[in-house]
Amino acid sequence: MQLYFAPGACSLASHITAREAGINLELKRADTKTKKLEDGSDYYAINSKGAVPALKLDNGQVLTEGVAIMQYLADQKPESGLAPKNGTLERYRVQEWLNYVTSEVHKTFSPLWNPANEQAVKDYALANLKKKFDWLNTQLTGKKYLTGDNFTVADAYLFTVVNWTRPLAIDLAPWPALQEFQARVFARTKVQEAMVAEGLIKKAA
Repeated sequence: MQLYFAPGACSLASHITAREAGINLELKRADTKTKKLEDGSDYYAINSKGAVPALKLDNGQVLTEGVAIMQYLADQKPESGLAPKNGTLERYRVQEWLNYVTSEVHKTFSPLWNPANEQAVKDYALANLKKKFDWLNTQLTGKKYLTGDNFTVADAYLFTVVNWTRPLAIDLAPWPALQEFQARVFARTKVQEAMVAEGLIKKAA
């Protein structure tokens, strides 16, 4: 399988999921601005949406949307525990978190990346983001991960998007439980392997 990604983008969550599950993927870097791959070919030919991630399966089919890709990868290795069994309430809890992260956290970051947006628009988005962080902080207080003690695809996704606070210079100190969650996920070996592979951090000596 081939994973089309952009370093540090939401595709990192799918990359982390694959490594946590022990699935070897061929990484294909896509430029989300030019919509080109490293060989100069058109990324739209892979994913007509032009967004990452995209997962090309061994049968040639292409799966898009990170939330779907993460669950697909997790279900290839159910023993990994990255996604509970389909039909269980535990699975729906993970899906509940995935939906929240994608619709409420991920999308709230979007206006902050657009250089064309006026400062008032960015200030409004940041205020909304801080409200999400307030709620997340209460949910994570006293918990190791979003659903308890087990790391799931939802944790990979939340870690990835909250990590965008770094380039945006948003201090997580006001949200200690969220900050501790970020540090806890970052400390995972497979998470660091994915970040090294994407050039986000340097490999430890």
